[in-house]
Amino acid sequence: MAKKSRFQKDVLIKNKRATFDYELIDKYTAGIVLVGTEIKSIREGKASLVDTFCFFNNGELWVKNMNISEYFFGSYNNHLPKRDRKLLLTKKELLKIERATKETGFTIVPTKLYINEKGLCKVDVAVAKGKKEYDKRESIKEKDAKRTMDRVMKR
Repeated sequence: MAKKSRFQKDVLIKNKRATFDYELIDKYTAGIVLVGTEIKSIREGKASLVDTFCFFNNGELWVKNMNISEYFFGSYNNHLPKRDRKLLLTKKELLKIERATKETGFTIVPTKLYINEKGLCKVDVAVAKGKKEYDKRESIKEKDAKRTMDRVMKR
């Protein structure tokens, strides 16, 4: 395991709505193409995965609506906060994901954005199927039951 620099902190940005709105089928870890000031903003934790989704364009996977705030110390070189960003996966994984999304009801959603032990920015994406309203209510009931069980066990 790589030794952490004293300046490096853990960055983990989650898409909490993804697990509530979708049933996650397959998960993949992808690299992401960023410009200089974007990685600096991510290291500060200034990114959001709310309302993000992925789409295919010419056989490449892109993420849309990912908000990475402008870097405070950036000058005229600063990036656009909501630009489309390319995801890096193997050709085999891209074909598998594209085949899965051809079926009706399936979509690709980013679930996590983090910096790995090598200092590279990674995005966890999942092939997901949308939940119905009654499935969402069921998820809330399960979460509440788990919370009460944890509370009882701590006493």
